[in-house]
Amino acid sequence: MELSDVVADIAQALVAIDSSHAPFKSFQPGVGPYGEPQLLRAVVQHMNTLPAYDGTARTQRTPDLLLPRRWSIEVKLARPFGDNGKEAENWSVNLLHPYEGSTSLIGDCLKLEKLDGSERKAAVVVGYEHTPPQIRLAPLLRAFEVVATDVVGLKISHRQQIVRTGLVHPVHQQLTVAAWELLGRVV
Repeated sequence: MELSDVVADIAQALVAIDSSHAPFKSFQPGVGPYGEPQLLRAVVQHMNTLPAYDGTARTQRTPDLLLPRRWSIEVKLARPFGDNGKEAENWSVNLLHPYEGSTSLIGDCLKLEKLDGSERKAAVVVGYEHTPPQIRLAPLLRAFEVVATDVVGLKISHRQQIVRTGLVHPVHQQLTVAAWELLGRVV
C-alpha cells in the first residue's frame, strides 16, 4: 500500500465524516472543528470499513495512526481560522517547531524516526481553508518541508496531496490532506 493510497483513504474518510453533518461538541456541523484525537478515531472507524484495511487500522499515542505492517503515521491539524471565523493564533506552530520533544509535526517526525517496527513512517497534515482560501496552507506546507529537510536534516519524500472542496462547515469549506514519507536523516 503506497502513501498516496493512504492519503486518498484519509481524504475519503474526512469527506464521509463531514457529509454526516454531525457537529463536534457545540461547534458548527462539519469535520473541520474536530479535535485531533476525536478526528483520528472517526477516520480509523471509516478506514476499517474499507477492505484494504480489514479492520486493522488503529489509533494510539505514538504513532497517531498505525496500519500494522504497513504504516506508522503522525498527524497534525492546520486550521488558520476557528469555528467562529476568526483567525486562529499560533495555528502554524503545530507544524514547524523544530525541536525534539515538541508536539509539532517536526517533533513527531523525530519521534517516528526512533520508533521500532517494520512499518514505513509518514507525517500527515489535515488542513482546512475557505473556498477560495483566505489564508493559504501552501506556504505552511512548503515551510514544513524546508524546516524538516534544511534545518532538522530529515529526508522526506515528495509531498502526496489531495484537496476536497464542498465541505458543510461555513469556515472550513475545503480540506487538504498532505503527507510525506520519512526516509531517514541527512548524514
